Amino acid sequence: MQEKDLALRIAQALYDRKAQDILVLKVGHLTVLADYLVIANGNNALQTRALMEHVDEALSAQGVMPTRLEGQNEGRWIVMDYSSVIVHLFHPEDRSFYRLERLWADGSNRVALPFETEQQAEPVQ
Repeated sequence: MQEKDLALRIAQALYDRKAQDILVLKVGHLTVLADYLVIANGNNALQTRALMEHVDEALSAQGVMPTRLEGQNEGRWIVMDYSSVIVHLFHPEDRSFYRLERLWADGSNRVALPFETEQQAEPVQ
């Protein structure tokens, strides 16, 4: 599976489970850590863990396993590392505090998501 396809599949799985503020950034030109970041948040720690479980189940069924999984017990900032795609699932307060999208967005690397409308696709600041 191509890196962009994997990132979009993860974003769709998150959207299907009502994740909030889903963002996919192409970061391969900025770092060697990953080609794409998927960032989203749940409404609370319980939903954040449920989002992680749903992504894990959906990808595991296709034979795609994370190389590393962190933060699932607390549910405030969960990191799912799929080598070329890293998923960050946040509790809303933690996402506001860490603001990863401000660190990694360069103004041109936001990936359009198929479920976004034009009103939802606002530039990252």
